[in-house]
Amino acid sequence: MQAELFSYGATEEVTGSKHFLQIGDQQIMVDCGAFQGKRKEAEEKNHYWPFDATKITAAILTHAHFDHSGLIPVLIKKGFNANIYTTPASRDLASLIMMDSAHIQAKDIEYLKKKAAKRGETFDKEPLYVESDVVEALQYFITISYHRPFYVAEGVRATFYDAGHILGSAITLLEIKRNGQEMRIGFSGDLGRKNLPILRDPEIIPDVDYLVMESTYGHRLHDPIDRVMDKLADVVNRTVRRRGKIIIPAFAVERTQELVYYLHLLRQQNRIPKIPVYVDSPMAVNATAIFKVHQECYDQETRHAFLENHKNPFGFDDLHYVTSVEESKRLNNLKEPAIIISSSGMCEAGRILHHLAHNIENPNNTIMIVGFMAQNTLGRKIKEEQPEVKILGDMYRLKAEVVTMNAFSAHADYNEILDYVSHLNFKRLKRIFLVHGEPDAQANLKKLLEERNYKVTIVKYGERYTLQV
Repeated sequence: MQAELFSYGATEEVTGSKHFLQIGDQQIMVDCGAFQGKRKEAEEKNHYWPFDATKITAAILTHAHFDHSGLIPVLIKKGFNANIYTTPASRDLASLIMMDSAHIQAKDIEYLKKKAAKRGETFDKEPLYVESDVVEALQYFITISYHRPFYVAEGVRATFYDAGHILGSAITLLEIKRNGQEMRIGFSGDLGRKNLPILRDPEIIPDVDYLVMESTYGHRLHDPIDRVMDKLADVVNRTVRRRGKIIIPAFAVERTQELVYYLHLLRQQNRIPKIPVYVDSPMAVNATAIFKVHQECYDQETRHAFLENHKNPFGFDDLHYVTSVEESKRLNNLKEPAIIISSSGMCEAGRILHHLAHNIENPNNTIMIVGFMAQNTLGRKIKEEQPEVKILGDMYRLKAEVVTMNAFSAHADYNEILDYVSHLNFKRLKRIFLVHGEPDAQANLKKLLEERNYKVTIVKYGERYTLQV
C-alpha cells in the first residue's frame, strides 16, 4: 500500500497552507489557507491554483487561522463538493475569520476603484469571495470533537487531538487500512506550546509512520512562558512612567484573548497600575464571545482561576471593547497612558494601521510585537526596527520603542518541536516532512532532527512524495 503527499502552499514559507494526500482515487486536502505577503504575489497565489478542486474527496481544517482557512469559500467556488471536517470551535472561528475577510476585501476593492476613477482609469478586479460565499461554504462543514474517530474516505479513519495552538486547533491522525496493511500519518497543523494560558497543552498522538510537521520557529527559542507576566508588567510600567501608550498589533483570535487574560491577572495582583485597556477590533470582540462558549477547550488553570469562581477571564473594570469606527477614532485623541490592542496581527490591514500612524513617531510610546510577522509585511518591518515605514501610503519615522515578546508565540520553538517528536516511536517513524516555515528555519530544524537520526524532507511546492508501509 502506498500514498502520495504533496503541497501547494506553506512550502518554504509560512502562509497559504494547502496539503494533499492521494490514496488511490481518494484525494484528501488538509487546510485551505490564504497566502499573505506582497500584494501582487498574494493575488497570484490566491486566485490561480495548480490543482483541480473537483477531484478532492474530503477536506480537513486543522484550525481557523486565515493562512489555514481563508480560501475555503474559493475552494467551493472552484467546484469542491465534499465534506470539510474540523472541530466545533474551529468551525465557529473560521466562520468569523472568513466573514471578516470578505468584508475587508469588499472595502479594499471599493477603495481601489475610487482611486482608479480619480485617475480616469477603470478597475475591474473583484473580491476572491463575498459574504454570501462564506455562508455557502459553511454548509460543507462537519464538526467532530477531539478523540472521536471518523472516516474521511474508504479505509481512511481520522482522529483530532488538541494541538494547543488556538481554540479548537487539532493535530490530525490519519489511519489508512487497505489490503491487510496499515499506515499512519500525522499532520501537526500549527503546533502549540506547553503552559500557554487558557488552552490545554499539545497532545501526543499515537505513533505514526510519517509526520507532516510545521517549522515556523525551527531556528528560534522562545522566552519561557513563566516570564511573560514579568516582562509584560515591566513594559506596561515603563511606558506608563513615560506617559506613553502601548500599541499592540494582535491577531483577533487567541493572541488578543491571551493578552486580556494576562492583563487581568496583573491587575488582580496589583502589578500594573489602573490603566485603560482598549480592544479595538469588532472581530476580536466576536472571537472573545466564541471563546466564552467553548469552555471545553480550556485548561485546568483557567477553569480553576476563573470559571470555578464564576469570573469572566476576558473582562475586568479597566477593559473596554471597541466596535464602532467613531469609538476607534476617538482613541487617537487620548492624552493619558493606555493600552490599545488591535488587529491585524501582521499590520497589513484594519484599524491597527491608523493607531500605528498616530503613535509610531512618539518616543514615549511602545509598539509591542507579540506574534509571527511574515516577510514583506509592515509588522516584520517594525519588528526589524526599520527607521522608516510606509503606513496607508505615507512614510513615518519609527521613534516609538519596539518590544518583541517571543514568549507570546503560540507556535512551538525548535526545542519544543524536538521534544514533541521524541515522544513518538523512533523505530516506526520513517520520515518527517517539514512545512510552514521559511528556509532558514527549516534548514536549522532539519539539521537538528537529522543529528538525532530522523529522516527529514523539506517539502517543495508541487513535488510529490511517495509514502509506503
